[in-house]
Amino acid sequence: MQVTKDTLIGEALEINRGIAPILMGIGMHCLGCPASQAESIGEACAVHGIDPDELVKKINDFLAEN
Repeated sequence: MQVTKDTLIGEALEINRGIAPILMGIGMHCLGCPASQAESIGEACAVHGIDPDELVKKINDFLAEN
């Protein structure tokens, strides 16, 4: 399974909770907040000033290995 920029944070974490450290490592410390669960990876990247394509690649690389 892979994620895209449109994947919700909550959905990504349901795929594999191991994604949490990746998100927290780039400053997304609000993972427990209900609002963040309904935010897409792309939206979260815009808020945090992160390149969404790089983050999606990093997450998908992690998922491919795990």
